[in-house]
Amino acid sequence: MSDSIEEISPEEVEELIKQGKAESIIDVREHNEVMGGRIPNARHIPLGEIIQRTYEIEKEKEHVIVCRSGNRSGLASEWLQERGFKIKNMTGGMSKWKGDLEA
Repeated sequence: MSDSIEEISPEEVEELIKQGKAESIIDVREHNEVMGGRIPNARHIPLGEIIQRTYEIEKEKEHVIVCRSGNRSGLASEWLQERGFKIKNMTGGMSKWKGDLEA
């Protein structure tokens, strides 16, 4: 059994971004969801593509995983953490995000 996934609130993520300390944000929502806006500089890797695109994710960085509500990002976080990645799951997902968005 793996360790539990560390969680981070949308407010904490926004603060990391403001401080320039957000190493990597990965948005696992579907293409049509991301078209409505995403966290600035977040990388878009839909949940269904994570397995094939793991090579794009750097092991030495800490990654914040984001989806709409926190469920899919939780699945992605668990899968990535089991493979040795440093992960934090953003609780509440984009439905709770109050910060800036980019197209």
